[in-house]
Amino acid sequence: MTDRSRGSRNARLITLGVVALLLAAAMVGIRLLTQPAPGPLTDSPPVLAGQQLWGSCAGGFYARRGDMIVVTSSGHCATEGTVAYAGDGTTVRGVFGPAALDPNCPVEGHRCFASDMNYLAVAKDQIPWGRLNTVDLGTGGIRVIPAVTAPLACDDIEAGEDAEINGREIHRAGTVEEKGEYRRDNDGDYFPCMIAARIQVEVGDSGAGVLVGGIPGGVASRSFDGWLGFTPLAEGLGQLGLDLCTTPNCDLVPPDTR
Repeated sequence: MTDRSRGSRNARLITLGVVALLLAAAMVGIRLLTQPAPGPLTDSPPVLAGQQLWGSCAGGFYARRGDMIVVTSSGHCATEGTVAYAGDGTTVRGVFGPAALDPNCPVEGHRCFASDMNYLAVAKDQIPWGRLNTVDLGTGGIRVIPAVTAPLACDDIEAGEDAEINGREIHRAGTVEEKGEYRRDNDGDYFPCMIAARIQVEVGDSGAGVLVGGIPGGVASRSFDGWLGFTPLAEGLGQLGLDLCTTPNCDLVPPDTR
């Protein structure tokens, strides 16, 4: 992309009417599609990646920090320390961690984020061992992330690529349209990279994992006049010190086999 075309796309992105989705209530070069799950999966505990975590917070992908298993979500979805409960109102699914805040913010009057991401630290009895490399897209199917997969960064994502999400338990697919920085005077959050995609979104989609070309690539973050705006996955994982789970047990030894 030339500097001129990048600047034009940035200007278009910045001038769109944008709201946070909740405020109203890689592989570089080669794309490897996620694979269908090899057979039925048990549902206890359920796979939360791709599903609603709690309230209006959607889940993205399983990752880990050391031996802590997490599910990615949106930094504006829930504050650090918020407890997420299952539908029965009593089972604790986990506790939300910090957002991917970049303390070295070059933009005056804004808070800079590597990506609009936080995570749910999954309760130990809610970790679906053996399925941590899966994403439940509802009617879009269960996807298995191949072991060689690297999460996509901003530079890996281009206009015209296929994208899909499953926020609010509704699977939708479309195409990437453009990307650029996100900076607005009426929004105190600054993101060095925001990607717009032709996928309709509503309140409650925040945090949904975005697959781009079948690869984990983003976090649902904003609505551009009803269309999806998402931030890249790799930068958020890096800021939070997380590694994407690409093996059934995320390269850990399950407690019951130790």
